[in-house]
Amino acid sequence: MKKNIYLASPYGFSAQWKEQLLPPFVTALEGLGAEVWEPFTRNNQVDFSEAGWAYKVGQADLRDVVEADATFAIVNGTPPDEGVMVELGAAIALGKKTFLFRDDFRRCTDSEDYPLNLMLFTGLPEDSWQDYYYTALDEIAAPDKALARWLQGTLH
Repeated sequence: MKKNIYLASPYGFSAQWKEQLLPPFVTALEGLGAEVWEPFTRNNQVDFSEAGWAYKVGQADLRDVVEADATFAIVNGTPPDEGVMVELGAAIALGKKTFLFRDDFRRCTDSEDYPLNLMLFTGLPEDSWQDYYYTALDEIAAPDKALARWLQGTLH
């Protein structure tokens, strides 16, 4: 049975980002055998002209985070997108596997160890957090990193 991954990302708000930045992430994750739950695609059925659409989208996204096996969060920006941070926080609180992607070279932290706010790393192991942290698109498929091992069932 395929594991599903919620792709937390700010890349669906711009037509250009949605067209050019999101597909390579979906392709990379699917290439590892995951079923990708990309919220901008999954919530297209919402009629944005209806009153209350924002609540419906938020609830659908939260439900997907709850029901997903893991969350892969794109955490670019200083600070990263607040919606992604809420989704990641929910996944961490639920004890879901979390994986972080950041190819933004700017540091966003007071920590000498972590490139982002230390709370984002609370869902990762202390000693091997780097295995769950990705800094390049082609690194997602690396067989020695946590995501590939988790999807293959060799990481629990």
